[in-house]
Amino acid sequence: MDWDSLFFNTAAFIAGVFVLDYGADKFIDHTVIVGERLGISPTLIALLTAGAEYEELAVVVAAILQRRTPLALGNVMGSTISNILGAFSLGLLCHPGGAPFDSSAKIYSALLFFVTTLFVILAYFQQLNRVTGGLLIALFALYIVSIGYAIYRGISEPPQLSDSESDDESTDVGDEQTLGQSARPSVSEASPLLRDTSTPHEIINASVNKDEKLPRPLYHHVLQLIIGLLALSLSGYILARSAGTIADSLHLSGTVFGLTVISFATTLPEKLIAIFSGFRGQGGIIVATTAGSNIFLLTLCVGIVAVAGGPLDRSDTFVLFDLVTVWVSSLSLLAIVFLGSHRVAGLVLLAAYVIFLVMEFTVYRH
Repeated sequence: MDWDSLFFNTAAFIAGVFVLDYGADKFIDHTVIVGERLGISPTLIALLTAGAEYEELAVVVAAILQRRTPLALGNVMGSTISNILGAFSLGLLCHPGGAPFDSSAKIYSALLFFVTTLFVILAYFQQLNRVTGGLLIALFALYIVSIGYAIYRGISEPPQLSDSESDDESTDVGDEQTLGQSARPSVSEASPLLRDTSTPHEIINASVNKDEKLPRPLYHHVLQLIIGLLALSLSGYILARSAGTIADSLHLSGTVFGLTVISFATTLPEKLIAIFSGFRGQGGIIVATTAGSNIFLLTLCVGIVAVAGGPLDRSDTFVLFDLVTVWVSSLSLLAIVFLGSHRVAGLVLLAAYVIFLVMEFTVYRH
């Protein structure tokens, strides 16, 4: 084993995770501001940024370009599992009591279960090809349109604008909050698709206290958006490249490494959001984070992998255990949302995630 290569690529992988999170923050935050400045509907902006796993999308595209399709698919599947067993479970554990879920949360968890079942069927019968990939991408577009229509008719609440709203946003974004309040509805337990737990008054006061700075010009935010996109692209390449080398050095399949290490690292923001939301008693927000992210992954990201049509080495593909875990995870989320939650359920899910990781690294490592 080349230890020097292993350590170097491990360091590159860790650095890539930080660059990935930085790029996602920049890209989403400034996309919101540019959209508001150009007069784009706040609802449309919210739909295009809520639950959007741009980190995973960057890794998927980079892995496909490097002809590592198993790594891309493994990352998507692992992220869907991690979002439920790893992040949703932490939210339940941190919740002060049984987390109540409203009808909107039930609708989205049911929709996620349908999408998950469709993916598992296609994957099990090896029907992930360009045709079905195109259908999955079309399903994602239909999902966006239907949610937009539901919000327009007042059937559903608009989703939260950013995947990274739990972090302290940059000063640039803070300067724009007073201009874009219409795009940020107030958070309540009846608004499960909103993950930003700050109230409008808190946001306004925070902006006023920043010496009442004037909004920056549009070109500044366009430049920041481009920087975020470049950071996403660069980090995706670094992660895919270093992950492939690490997997080869440790004699792990690309799928297993994507299912475990990459997916765990790229879903850290979701875990933090779930923990903070749990402590604040916002069960609906936990569901929104999970359902929105997984629908994005299993439609758009899987669709891109299928359309790309990369080769899947016989020794480097997923096994039935992986598909069963993906499906059972989604079923567990559905059952908890409909039947009610308790900290015990969170503990069971978290234990299941640990067992899954151990099984991947021992029994299914090849």
